[in-house]
Amino acid sequence: MSATVQTAVVGVTGYAGAELARLLLGHPRLKSAPPVFAGRVDEKDAARGGVPLAEIHPELGNNNGRGELRQLPFTWDLLKQRGVDLLFLATPHEQSRAWVPEALQHGLRVIDLSGAWRLSDPANRAVYHFEDEGSDAAKATQAQAVYGMPELHRAEIAGAKLVANPGCYATSVILALKPLAAAGVIDLEHGIVCDAKSGVSGAGKAPTAKTHFMYAADNLSAYGVFSHRHTGELLEQVGVSAGDLVFTPHLLPIPRGILSTIYVRFCEAQTRESVAGVYRNFFAGSPMVRIYEKTLPQIQYSLRTSYADIGFELAGDGRRAVIVSCLDNLMKGAASQAVQNLNVMQGWGEAEGLE
Repeated sequence: MSATVQTAVVGVTGYAGAELARLLLGHPRLKSAPPVFAGRVDEKDAARGGVPLAEIHPELGNNNGRGELRQLPFTWDLLKQRGVDLLFLATPHEQSRAWVPEALQHGLRVIDLSGAWRLSDPANRAVYHFEDEGSDAAKATQAQAVYGMPELHRAEIAGAKLVANPGCYATSVILALKPLAAAGVIDLEHGIVCDAKSGVSGAGKAPTAKTHFMYAADNLSAYGVFSHRHTGELLEQVGVSAGDLVFTPHLLPIPRGILSTIYVRFCEAQTRESVAGVYRNFFAGSPMVRIYEKTLPQIQYSLRTSYADIGFELAGDGRRAVIVSCLDNLMKGAASQAVQNLNVMQGWGEAEGLE
């Protein structure tokens, strides 16, 4: 266990980057070592010593020294000079794909919030069209990557050099399905249907025609049907084949939050207690998952929290269940899960700085 660690964040200007900065600045173990913020800085801002963090995100300013924090021009020398040991990348997939191998060569540990290193199967990675796919360097880096879901890979994360933070949709669905799949109670011959809905921030900060207010407001639309890039994560982590599962994401006209409704059939009739017991046993010791046994979770319950909320309803025949999984896509679906991974890597309490 390490008392503290010097971190750096690249990508603080984005939605997930802002939440990551907020969590790290408030983390009790990092009070004496605030993150180094680095990224693209133009010549004018570089001349004034970088961009004040409070100009990028005014909500992160306070009267206790944060006004001095700045986003500095990124260089590997900067990270070395500041004694950085662990680098958070809240960057586009392509940038993380290029920078992570360099970071590892510089002796840094990395928590990457992009999809660059999440997938082991080349067939699942194909959706990203990575230019370096199949290269020796990419294979070597991928071999070091650990899928950053502590509820599934806690021991591996603890000693990892590269943690690939999961996708937001993937987190909500995997946490709902993995306990049942691991218990062997799902009848895969009947298939699994995952109907997931996310707020607009899940698409990132860069505006597009489909995230424009005039398109998203007063609307609900499906997208990425049979082609969403998080599908590979579901297959690999739940341990099912493409023919066993249908995943359809939808865009909700709200800023943030995910609700996934998942339909499964069981091999044998279950009771409410038996299903609840599967979840309780699987998530024993997992402080960032809340099991709802008497009601179903809603987006508003997990909004701006670090929790994933899971509930279910069982049909009268005991053979069919509807599972509802909710989380904040910018928190447990991104930033707070990254900090949870930091805690595990450092040997700290998993929920430190998150509750």
